[in-house]
Amino acid sequence: MARGTRGAVAVALIIASASSVAQDAAVKPFTPEQIKQGAKLYAARCESCHGVRMVGGQWAIDLKAFPRDKPARFVDSVTYGIKNMPPWGDVLTPQDIQALWAYVIAGESR
Repeated sequence: MARGTRGAVAVALIIASASSVAQDAAVKPFTPEQIKQGAKLYAARCESCHGVRMVGGQWAIDLKAFPRDKPARFVDSVTYGIKNMPPWGDVLTPQDIQALWAYVIAGESR
């Protein structure tokens, strides 16, 4: 497979995975394990900008106020980055991003 084709296939797979995670996040209830994993990931990867209680500096969105009916927006923002936030799609798996969404939805009730 040509190098350019492999890159296109990889991008297509990432987009398909992100879309699948967003659909799953909109439909499935979250398990306590997912929320706990999301809390760990949040503490390790997100807390420095988004704050201990999901309220960070002026440059970071208040995740407590993030629209709960917009899981695809969350997945896209985390996967591809937005404004000052870098993309995390090459660091976090789709399951990691779903766990983060579970934690954001659950709030501090972990």
